[in-house]
Amino acid sequence: MEYLVVKENGLFFLTDPAGEIPDKGGTSLGLYTRDTRFLNRMECYINGQKPILLSLKHENHAINALLTNPALSITQGILPEGSLLMRRRVFINKGVLYIQVILRNYYRDNLSVTLDLCVDADFMDLFEVRGYVPSKKVRNLTVTSGRQELIFRYEGADGLSRQTEISFEPAPDSLSSEGKASYGVSLPPGGIFAVHLFVTPVIEGEERPQKLNFSRALRDLYSFSNQRVQSYTKITTDNPDFNKWIEQSFKDLHSLMTDFGEGLFPVAGVPWFAVPFGRDSLITALQTLLLSPEIAFSILKTLAKYQGQKVDPWRDEQPGKIPHEIRWGELANTGEIPHTPYYGTIDATPLFLILLSEYYNWTGDISFLRELLPAASRALEWIDKYGDRDGDGFVEYLREAPLGIRNQGWKDSEDAIVHRTGELAQAPIALAEVQGYVYDAKMRWSFILEKLGEVGRSRKLRESAKQLKQAFFEAFWMKDAEFIALALDKDKQRVETVTSNAGHCLWSGLLDKKNAGRVVRRLLAPDMFSGYGIRTMSSKSRAYNPISYHNGSVWPHDNSLIVMGLTRYGFREEANRVIDGLLQAAKCFGYRLPELFCGFSREQGEPVPYPVACIPQSWAAGTVFLLIQALLGLFPRASQGQVYLDPVLPESLSYLEVRNLKIGGGTLDLLVKREGREYRLELGGNTSGLQIIKGNLVTAA
Repeated sequence: MEYLVVKENGLFFLTDPAGEIPDKGGTSLGLYTRDTRFLNRMECYINGQKPILLSLKHENHAINALLTNPALSITQGILPEGSLLMRRRVFINKGVLYIQVILRNYYRDNLSVTLDLCVDADFMDLFEVRGYVPSKKVRNLTVTSGRQELIFRYEGADGLSRQTEISFEPAPDSLSSEGKASYGVSLPPGGIFAVHLFVTPVIEGEERPQKLNFSRALRDLYSFSNQRVQSYTKITTDNPDFNKWIEQSFKDLHSLMTDFGEGLFPVAGVPWFAVPFGRDSLITALQTLLLSPEIAFSILKTLAKYQGQKVDPWRDEQPGKIPHEIRWGELANTGEIPHTPYYGTIDATPLFLILLSEYYNWTGDISFLRELLPAASRALEWIDKYGDRDGDGFVEYLREAPLGIRNQGWKDSEDAIVHRTGELAQAPIALAEVQGYVYDAKMRWSFILEKLGEVGRSRKLRESAKQLKQAFFEAFWMKDAEFIALALDKDKQRVETVTSNAGHCLWSGLLDKKNAGRVVRRLLAPDMFSGYGIRTMSSKSRAYNPISYHNGSVWPHDNSLIVMGLTRYGFREEANRVIDGLLQAAKCFGYRLPELFCGFSREQGEPVPYPVACIPQSWAAGTVFLLIQALLGLFPRASQGQVYLDPVLPESLSYLEVRNLKIGGGTLDLLVKREGREYRLELGGNTSGLQIIKGNLVTAA
């Protein structure tokens, strides 16, 4: 279904392509916050008829629509189509939805028409909207109406009162408890009439949003947005398409930011995942360190606060485990779903350790590192005590929560972990990329602990990582395919399907250089590389389906991690091929990469959208910024007082400028120019306190 999204902080508005919520059941459109729909209808009528959409401008923070009338019966006879112009503007600011409707008469005579604004609220839990059927459901809804205000009230099964308060300015001529506000509008030729709606969701026990007048709210929205923008890194290239991709990605990330109490946190995606996630948000933070380390800071603080404390199979929780997803709706509050938080993710815990280490590499912030050291220690303990379920040295997952997720890696669809025969793998399952994350986390923390004086723990971690690397090759390497298996199943049999997961092992540095080269060759072979990106599964595999969720589609974030892996091992030409493919895809999608797209080859035409991909989505929006880090060959080591730079640009770029890059104790400005096959690196202001080392940081063993 096509939809538009307007989001600001924790409130988002999901509409049809005309910017409305029509009165028809079964749709997911509406105004949402805290996993509850506070508005499920918002329509305009002129003399009982829907206006005709002329044009619509949609940005992440606002909708601006121009509409006109169909042919209407009026006192004078028939009003021709196109005699009235309706302008509708919608935006959100500080927890309030603002709607402006303006009518202008372009007819030659005076006009009298009726303008009806119809609204409703059902307070459905987001999971219920998506199809979940609660075991107990009592709709305790009431509506009260005044002269210019409607209040929809719902008493939830969780004991919380929720309200949707809607005020109208000016007061309508009539306002019914069914949610219909009617205005008798008389306009001379050229005359204008305007009405404003203010929609305020109110939840018992939470701070009440304060509405402003329409003009001030709009000014505040743009002012606050501009203040945020100024603090981020500025990136410019000589390729207009690349610049538009950067700009749209930044706008999408900006719109996904939500404050859950520890600073701005990019939620996973709209509409269904506008909440804190473990894996998604951690990867987004790793992608966007170049944009701002503050994103990583708030994500680390938030996830540490919800780190697992006990063994609770209902939520797949264990001590030290980083959560997968946090929900606050009625179904979560009453225990119908286990998302308070839910911990069914096998990779968020090692990714948490990797991000904290990388944040330290970028900032050198030893005080923050020490603050989160207890959380890091618990995460390391979880890996060996709970992550490795059978003591074989590999980290496996097994769903214990009855309503939990079956597959708990990033490829979490039901059919994603499949043998080459087409048979689904059975849990416990040890994923290839998860072993890479664990290896990377242990190696990183062995160096950190050594620096902190904990030599014994450091030595133990380093030895454990080395053992994992050796055991991994023996267990996962497929000699016939010269590639890494997707996973090990419950019987420790290799799941020998060729997938993109192996590329994450490059990012983690888990492979030796010889076998890394073999993996790279296969990732860039035609059965894996579509021309727009690396597929999630080889087109030669029995389970391959280019329009599936994980078995042959292309995921931008997946590609961004693989590109960093290619860069790490020195495969810069191959990395640039993937970057150019993603750039072409971004152009075809209006410079906004979706969560995923279909895996058809480039020879077959433009990339094909996946029908229900999240747009915007955080790690899709973060992709371009990690690609830019790869192009720069940028590896900060602030704790050692150094930053490594080894730029290699693709043919599509000959100029890349980065300003206000937050690194070390300050900022860095730099410019890369390609001159033939050589690259000139010009350094501007440098207040970082770091020594610039030109050349490749070799981190792979």
